[in-house]
Order: sequence, then C-alpha cells, then structure tokens
Amino acid sequence: MKRILIDSRSLVDILYKHAFDQLMIQTDQLRPVKTTLVGFAEEMVHPLGSIDLSAVAGTSPCQTEVRMTFLVVDTPSPYNAIIGYPRLNLMEAIVSMRHLLMKFLKMFGVGEV
Repeated sequence: MKRILIDSRSLVDILYKHAFDQLMIQTDQLRPVKTTLVGFAEEMVHPLGSIDLSAVAGTSPCQTEVRMTFLVVDTPSPYNAIIGYPRLNLMEAIVSMRHLLMKFLKMFGVGEV
C-alpha cells in the first residue's frame, strides 16, 4: 500500500476506511473501540473499530515486518494510513523529514522506504 504518512507525533496508527475497503476485509472483523480521536483540525473523530494487521516496510532482504493495531476511521484523507511513533520505535526506524526517508537496521543491511 502506498501513500502512508509517517507522523512522529501521533500516538496511534490510523487506517482510513477507503484503504480498509481495498483490503477486502469484512467490517465484522473490526473490534469495537470507545476512544475518540482529535483530528488535525481539532475535530473529534470516532473510530469505526480497530484491527490487527501485519505491515512490511522495505524490500527483501532488508525489510521489516511488524504487527500493528490500526484504528479505522471514516474521514477524507489523501493518505491510506498514518503510522505513529510507537510503531516507528518498534521497527527501530530513523525518519528524516528533510529527505522524506525512513531507515531501519536489519541483519542483511539497512532497509529504507
């Protein structure tokens, strides 16, 4: 999946409904959540639910795979997902906003996205 925003200030990982629909996962697979999110424009956003998915970053042999819990939201966005800093920390990733690049160390070298 392309068009994923890396947000080092976000506490949660977001999957937008239009991207969730492209994955062809039934909505009954979503777990209910009671949390309300505050959007970029300070608006309140109520997630449709949460789902655990595997995410792979990079290309073989320098790639990493992590299990992520996404909150699915039905709001317009040019992005398919937002990855927050807890997952970046789990991937041991270094993000350079200036270079629009994320790097992570793997056994066979340095992976990058």
